[in-house]
Amino acid sequence: MATDTIASSSLLQNVSRYEDVKDQAKKTKEDMGKQEFLTLFTAQLQNQNPLEPVKNEAFVAQLAQFSQLEALTNMQGSLDTFVTSMSGERMLNSASLIGKKVAITDSPTQLTSGASMDASINLPMGASGVQISVFDSQGRLVQELTAGPQMPGTTPFAWDGKDAAENPVPSGLYRLTATAVVNGQTTTVPVSTLSTVRAIATNPADGSVSVEVDGGKTMLLTDVKRVGL
Repeated sequence: MATDTIASSSLLQNVSRYEDVKDQAKKTKEDMGKQEFLTLFTAQLQNQNPLEPVKNEAFVAQLAQFSQLEALTNMQGSLDTFVTSMSGERMLNSASLIGKKVAITDSPTQLTSGASMDASINLPMGASGVQISVFDSQGRLVQELTAGPQMPGTTPFAWDGKDAAENPVPSGLYRLTATAVVNGQTTTVPVSTLSTVRAIATNPADGSVSVEVDGGKTMLLTDVKRVGL
């Protein structure tokens, strides 16, 4: 009885679970490449029935499949290399933006004392009146600007860097907000200002390039609509 028990245990040790074999087969199938395809194809030719060999049409079709697989594999490698090189090239080209100004929307913008700040608002339907509010980095109201009726389109304006008492404000980050009266209703309007680019970054996952401006805000390079000196 003891011998039978040992023999049975040894036999069971050499038996694989069905789930393990299934998972391994699935993994092998998913990971099959051109080398595995060629190995299977060669094995098929070596073990075919001599009395019923593979027809010429089937042989040619399988060779065509192998050629197509190899071409697709090489193409994938070439595309990966191309994407990587393009990402690096975009990074180098974008580095030329450092130190220049790009238009950003609703974000604090660096102002040097004694200088002015250029901005713009988009009014697709025009407006019967516009009010611009300027806030410092602490959220305190510094200045308010008003303008009369505006035609549809982009309206540029400039803040002279002075507070309500006409005194130059200190250097720092300032945020501009705007409200406009459109068709008799007051609505908030996005304000675009020019902010200096401080750094360029790339995302390894998709190769996208981002720019970092004053105040730490980042935006995709594809979202940059205006560049100034």
